[in-house]
Amino acid sequence: MTSVPARMALAVGLVACAAAAKDPPGSPRVDESLALCLRAPKAPAAERAGLLARGLALAEEAVAANDRDAKAHFAVFCNLGKQMELRGLDPRNLLAVRRLRREVDRTLELAPDYSDALVGKGALLLDLPRPLGGDAAEGERLLRAALRVDPDYVDAHMKLARALDARGARDEARREAQSAVAAAEHDPDDREQLLEARALLARLEN
Repeated sequence: MTSVPARMALAVGLVACAAAAKDPPGSPRVDESLALCLRAPKAPAAERAGLLARGLALAEEAVAANDRDAKAHFAVFCNLGKQMELRGLDPRNLLAVRRLRREVDRTLELAPDYSDALVGKGALLLDLPRPLGGDAAEGERLLRAALRVDPDYVDAHMKLARALDARGARDEARREAQSAVAAAEHDPDDREQLLEARALLARLEN
């Protein structure tokens, strides 16, 4: 079984980071930080901690330079979450979740229609236990908000499908999984995501 800290960290991963029209602009430093966050999970195990440490440092520098940089706060959220995932069962993760909430809340305060942040916070609220601030209904609402901004956001469709399935809304979950597959088929370069969406749909159709 996945541990609570690991589930919290898994929620913040940027599976797809395609820029939507309402995404905030990013400085070169922030863009590099997010690129490191995306790169780390696919890197050799010995390199991941270093990549995430560098990504987090860049994000923190960007926040220090401009606290109103929404994308910089989101880069902190991304790299910190990946660090939590990498650490696994570690008491520091339970403390770090407070910072995760602060960073994603600040992101959305500055950029309410930032789809990646809406998905990140939505997934976090779905995965957190209620005593730690989890809120499934609000998590679903945020995922739906992200899809209003970016209807082809594959990972948002998949996360919403899983949440709907978990509460027994199987028909709606299948529709979201179908939407995920359709959107993923428009991006043939991301074969891994397409396979994941198809596997989810197959499970929900059985």
